[in-house]
Amino acid sequence: RATGRQRDAFSMSSQASVLTGSVCSTSSRTVMPSKSRSRRATVNVRAVVQESLIKYEPTTKARTSTVLAIILGGGAGSRLFPLTKTRAKPAVPIGGAYRLIDVPMSNCINSSISKIYILTQFNSTSLNRHLGRAYNMGSGARFGGEGFVEVLAATQTPTDKDGKWFQGTADAVRQYIWLLEEVKNRSIEDVIILSGDHLYRMDYMKFVNSHRESDADITIGCIPYGSDRATEFGLMKIDDDRKVTAFSEKPKTQEALDAMRVDTRVMGLTPEEAEEKPYIASMGIYVFKKKVLIDLLRKEFPDANDFGGEIIPLAAKNHKVVAYPFYGYWEDIGTVKSFFEENLKLCRHPADFEFYDPLSPMYTSPRVLPPATVEDSKITDAIIAQGAYVKQSTITNAVIGLRSVIGKGCVIQDAMIMGADFYESDEALAATIAAGGVPVGVGEGCTISNAIIDKNARIGKNVKIINKDGIEEKMDGANGVYIRSGIVVVEKGATVPDNTVI
Repeated sequence: RATGRQRDAFSMSSQASVLTGSVCSTSSRTVMPSKSRSRRATVNVRAVVQESLIKYEPTTKARTSTVLAIILGGGAGSRLFPLTKTRAKPAVPIGGAYRLIDVPMSNCINSSISKIYILTQFNSTSLNRHLGRAYNMGSGARFGGEGFVEVLAATQTPTDKDGKWFQGTADAVRQYIWLLEEVKNRSIEDVIILSGDHLYRMDYMKFVNSHRESDADITIGCIPYGSDRATEFGLMKIDDDRKVTAFSEKPKTQEALDAMRVDTRVMGLTPEEAEEKPYIASMGIYVFKKKVLIDLLRKEFPDANDFGGEIIPLAAKNHKVVAYPFYGYWEDIGTVKSFFEENLKLCRHPADFEFYDPLSPMYTSPRVLPPATVEDSKITDAIIAQGAYVKQSTITNAVIGLRSVIGKGCVIQDAMIMGADFYESDEALAATIAAGGVPVGVGEGCTISNAIIDKNARIGKNVKIINKDGIEEKMDGANGVYIRSGIVVVEKGATVPDNTVI
């Protein structure tokens, strides 16, 4: 298995062979000596390339051009607050250099699905800006032909009866359902509904092709789950043909949970795995026949606002609803705790999920930044993004984001530093210090553990962010400091003065 440095060093030169599928684990060749190479008889050249983690379904433009993707921007994101105080859930940074929306967008691009709508409503400014920079037709991922990436924001029109915004996932799609009948979407046969806050790598065309082969009206992406978190998801029962026979959205009682227990060997699990994971959980992603989707939202259930809680259970009674099992890594980034844990998991070796893959890379906004600079520091199991500067510090199991500045003598462990959107100029830095202010970044002598420092935060010198009192929940909006599930979160742009202990 190639190391990250080996992969990065070789990725540029191997791009052509990677894209054509001629990926090898190792290769070597012998170069015969020339007259100018007298000291060595032969030169062995050896290169290492990581094999792709996913094998993509062979596709043709005719097949992918009939598929439309709709990515849901999500609600207010209260469970991720304060990370969603000024941004939509899909715009939350992850992995040092990415945003959550990059996951479904990259999966679409890698699956050759080039017709994409993104529905947004809450705090969508930064999300719209990121999508415009990363995925526009001019300088981002280029689709060509009839492909497009369009942001559809919640709007009110004179014909709105109650003047309401999106009331749920299904209602959001319903308000723009007329787009599916436009001339440019006349060739669309199937619509794939995706979420903007999940972490996984998936070939969507395998999902769509399974839907077509089974002639299903609706296909639900699903994953086997244990009882520890089963209540967080929609659960389903299926027959031997994987047809959904029952669906329960987030069972709230033990009795309701027990009623959804199934033998998951029907999904291909071993008896031991089936005992450990006796529930089939919905991933919150669906494939609909276009006509079925339009009829469900307009005619059959015009007042249903949510896919998981209303449309899917109701449709399962008189439509062919089929489960599509997914066996790869998948995680719902719905809470501060899950978000924090998933970021730290990226620092593991090997990690459960990696943003790098030769055939299915994760795309993001192109940036012109210098490499990270690490001066006389000890770094263990960490991600340090481009443009970061670390001076004489110790960093363990942490994510250090774009343009992060870590001052001298800091100890950062089990933490996420999101970085900054800008560099302070020398003049601005001098003026801030002269006025008794705190520069952007982490000051000298700080200790940060079990914490998330959001973008553009200003952490003074000798600050300790360690949750010393072991508090589980705290909302201190006046100072921009929150504690969620025991994790300290310093909100975007907040200032923590010198010598503060949290």
